[in-house]
Amino acid sequence: MFTGIVEELGTVAGIEDQGDAVRLTISAATVLSDAELGASIAVNGCCLTVATLGENEWTADVMLETLKRTSLHAVSVGDQVNLERAVTPATRLGGHIVQGHVDGVGRIVSREPSEHWEVVTISLPEELVRYVVEKGSIAVDGISLTVVSVTDDSFTVSLIPETLARTSLGFRAVGDEVNLETDIIAKHVEKLLGGVRS
Repeated sequence: MFTGIVEELGTVAGIEDQGDAVRLTISAATVLSDAELGASIAVNGCCLTVATLGENEWTADVMLETLKRTSLHAVSVGDQVNLERAVTPATRLGGHIVQGHVDGVGRIVSREPSEHWEVVTISLPEELVRYVVEKGSIAVDGISLTVVSVTDDSFTVSLIPETLARTSLGFRAVGDEVNLETDIIAKHVEKLLGGVRS
């Protein structure tokens, strides 16, 4: 489990195509300070397992299912990615409950900068619309954000300077894919009330 508070921007240092999977090598520092083999680290909101550890880098195996369902299929060597370690019992829950299980992929539709923040509109797959509400939480590339508004096919978020400076949303361009994870509580409530998740 994660909180959606990005700890650092890592850099994709290598991509090894394994046919039905990819092994990613990621350069990092902060998230490796207490990492061990088998640890969980969220990469752009996708929970990945540490397969090997080196000095200032680690690898993770990304299975075909993850490549199909997330934006990780599009990363290239040199790309910066959001990184967060799994929570501990003593971690402050500064964002919201994030599992690292991506529900779908959206695209950045527009960016509207202002003096002190930036409003970003992101497309929303139809099957996820019912889980997104104004002032609710959503994880975008693993970043815990508050929804400003939502329509039938998109939602907006307001990004403060700290988020723009410390995460990949500071440089994502219109048209870029982003990983979306909706609120797990909404999905459980729907099931308990007899709804069917597609």
